[in-house]
Amino acid sequence: MDTPLIEFKDVTKRFGSRTILDHINLQIYEGQVTTIIGLSGSGKSVLLKHIIGLLEPDEGTILFQGEPLLKMKKSERMAKLAQISYMFQDNALFDSMTVYENIALPLRETTNLDKTEIDSRVMARIEQTELKDAALKYPSELSGGMQKRAALARALVTDPHIVLFDEPTSGQDPVRKNAILSMIAQYQRKFGFTAIMVSHEIPDVYFISNRILALYDRAIVFQGTPEELENFDHPFKDEVIRSLEGLQQELTGLYSKRQFKVMHHAQLTQRKRGDTYSLVVFSLGDLDVIMTSSSHEAVEKTIRSMGRYIDKHFGAIGGFSTRRNTNQFVTVLPYSDLTEAQNILKDFAQDFQERGIQGVYEGAERRKASGGCIELIIWAGIAQGQPFTEIEAIIDEAKSNQKEIARLRCDVRG
Repeated sequence: MDTPLIEFKDVTKRFGSRTILDHINLQIYEGQVTTIIGLSGSGKSVLLKHIIGLLEPDEGTILFQGEPLLKMKKSERMAKLAQISYMFQDNALFDSMTVYENIALPLRETTNLDKTEIDSRVMARIEQTELKDAALKYPSELSGGMQKRAALARALVTDPHIVLFDEPTSGQDPVRKNAILSMIAQYQRKFGFTAIMVSHEIPDVYFISNRILALYDRAIVFQGTPEELENFDHPFKDEVIRSLEGLQQELTGLYSKRQFKVMHHAQLTQRKRGDTYSLVVFSLGDLDVIMTSSSHEAVEKTIRSMGRYIDKHFGAIGGFSTRRNTNQFVTVLPYSDLTEAQNILKDFAQDFQERGIQGVYEGAERRKASGGCIELIIWAGIAQGQPFTEIEAIIDEAKSNQKEIARLRCDVRG
């Protein structure tokens, strides 16, 4: 793997007799979304302050692009740290300033750019974050979601290499949490910055993070992909995973991937050899295109709606489902044959086409003025499995059988 953008080697931090970080080792890679998870009070804020240079370790080394920060000249170290921007937990917008003035503030305070250049950069970020109609409004006049976008626009106005997100979903309800995470994922792809997110609430990290770092008992006990986290056996997981599972079920009405595996094992391994079951794999079209053409809210509504309607039609007959990745859902029907599964799928497709994708329609309506176009295609495939057959093989077969079952296209003509 490439040289880490940021690396901690045996970093220890003490405050008096209390050790907060104990020989921390971690790597953060360029262009990725890295989420640092851990329980409240586990030292995440202290770790974050080391990344942005507000604290220095008592022991160990912090490297930036392979070079120890403390061995750099002061000017070089400051130049490296200047590449980092910060989105505060509570947005930290100034109530006495308009959205435009809030976003312009970092450029006015930290650069020698003239008024014309500042205006050009600020307006570019305002348009890119869909805040044009709010530019002259004050934070108190904005919704919570627009305030988050304004805070992100301010964090991005200096063209940072790295953006830190400190508890970005703290205090939000499950729907708003998912919208905020979708926003972060959308703009990280759009602008290409390296994102470092910190949370004690364990958000829906499986679907926006490339890497997870788990901070527990003053040390990093895990770092790897979300998929590797599922198979990681450690005491911290019992404490932390409940939050992840609870949020996942609130957001989509479906089981987490871990719960899905438990359900599959418990129900299907009790069946007799030769018994069969049905499995359905749903795939959504390119959500990145929908984000670009519409908004992250439309994507979030689409995903939540998919979860609700899958549960409505398949859960009613004993099926259990999970969101497998960003745009894929898997449903197991333990007691259904292929004919019954196909009939249920037909009813689902009609119901979802007529009622379930209203969020995408609403997003399309908001984009009409700019001549946007949205196309959402849903594919589904069915396969038959046996209790002792590896489920991944059944999923692959269902994917190979996928056909288009619903399509929404919104053409906007002048």
